[in-house]
Amino acid sequence: MWLSAKKKYLLQGIMCCCLWLCGCSSTAPTDERQVFRINLSSGNLDSIDPAFAKDLYVMWICHMVYNTLVETDSNLHVVPSLAKSWQVSDDGLVYTFHIRTGVYFQDNPLFPNGKGRMMTAADVAYSYSRLIDPTVASSGAWIFNDKVAKEQPFTAIDDTTFQIRLRQPFRPLPYILSMPYCSIVPHEVTKALGKDYRSHPCGTGPYQLHYWDEGNVLILKRHNRYWERDAAGKQLPYTDAVQVSFTDSKATEFFLFLQGKLDFVNGVDGSFKDLVLNKKGVLKPEYAHKLRLQKQTYLNTEYIGLQQDASLPVMRSSALSNPLVRQAMNYAIDRQKIVTYFRNGVGVPATGGFIPPGMPGHNSHSGYSYNPAKALQLLQQAGYPQGKGLPPITISTPDNYLDIVNFVVGELQEVGIPARAATMQPNILRQQMSQGKIEAFRAQWIADYPDGETYMAFFNGRLPAPPNYTRYKNHIVDSLYDLSMQQPDSVRPMWYARMDSIVMSSAPVLPLFYDQLLHFTQNRVEGFSCNAMNLIDIKHVRKR
Repeated sequence: MWLSAKKKYLLQGIMCCCLWLCGCSSTAPTDERQVFRINLSSGNLDSIDPAFAKDLYVMWICHMVYNTLVETDSNLHVVPSLAKSWQVSDDGLVYTFHIRTGVYFQDNPLFPNGKGRMMTAADVAYSYSRLIDPTVASSGAWIFNDKVAKEQPFTAIDDTTFQIRLRQPFRPLPYILSMPYCSIVPHEVTKALGKDYRSHPCGTGPYQLHYWDEGNVLILKRHNRYWERDAAGKQLPYTDAVQVSFTDSKATEFFLFLQGKLDFVNGVDGSFKDLVLNKKGVLKPEYAHKLRLQKQTYLNTEYIGLQQDASLPVMRSSALSNPLVRQAMNYAIDRQKIVTYFRNGVGVPATGGFIPPGMPGHNSHSGYSYNPAKALQLLQQAGYPQGKGLPPITISTPDNYLDIVNFVVGELQEVGIPARAATMQPNILRQQMSQGKIEAFRAQWIADYPDGETYMAFFNGRLPAPPNYTRYKNHIVDSLYDLSMQQPDSVRPMWYARMDSIVMSSAPVLPLFYDQLLHFTQNRVEGFSCNAMNLIDIKHVRKR
């Protein structure tokens, strides 16, 4: 039964693509004004199964093909999507969602007559259960594991009512449900296709898969029964299709954009940075009439982590277990120079703690300013006057961040702290961070969802690495973390700010800068939007 359904699906898909190709000179629609063209510079797309939406580009495509119960708007507020409304029980353990009616899955050969059926609460229960099913091995299982009740965590009360039961209160839950991992899928299609569902997705979103030649081109076409409408009552999305290319080189990608062959580019390659941006990160006048630049907050803190577990072999001769040395390192770094000279003004010096600006809970008073004199004073207090007797510190980094780490090394050496940079392959670096085999490392922490808990989990002493790569432990912070999970949205950020302040006073990290997004679009593109987690929304895009 499974094999016949799978063969039927693949055969109809091939026939559909053949008909499209016969009607066009290429796999893209003929009216270029109705096609939004982007490039994914990773060179490939691993999957369009939301259960594996751990990478940015997979998230982008899943956001086009699927919907979630709730979503975050451009201001990072949780707003209704497939759920019209929801309530939380007084004890914070039961969330009840009221599901929108009239929402249809995209047409698919595995549905009766190939027509997409209506989505119900049972589909939500199935989709979430699938995430934590060990046989699926979803990379998103962590978002529910140890949070939801052991027995019947997800229940469809009826077609339009869905409930989640938790083990203990976890107030950021609605924010987690906005993640692409929590997209709603139909059981008929996922069960019939198994692992092949990765390349034959079916959701309720604004676009559906039309053609995919992996590594070369992906075509999404408009979902004609999509439920969402604009403020004037017009059905979304506006464009007929999305054409995705897979040029691996960021430099080539930006060159194609300057030629008008792409409608949107995320970020700018270093070889074009000085060409189009000045040192303040502003578009140069000669490009202002050709392109649009959206520069906005990105919930990403770039930092150097300092190992805290003195029992590890790598820490036997390290001075990083001394908080005065770690504080001195923080005061020794001129973060404004990093942003100005290495980032062309893109970013904000990280002088306000680990939680970045734009995230509720950011504490502008909990970080470190540039103060070499204070750094020398702290080294004196630590028993290392002007750094004398201080064991050398090795900071491990991927090659593409070596310039910034070398600058940091130079800053530390200026106050007498012996330091050096060591390059590693990114995958090896992450492995060494997880295993506690390096004393200092350059990394970034990007928000998984727009709640400060995603940053404070980094310092939860009861959690392993990841997320607690520095192996920081503080029982006061852990207690505040537990108490914060019981607080309403209006109060919880104050708890996060207090935790961040305590953490930064002991300096387990050297925050370098808070990142910013650079989104370039052609002048003909209108209605493009994005939130601070770099999740793009193209439902309202029009091309003139």
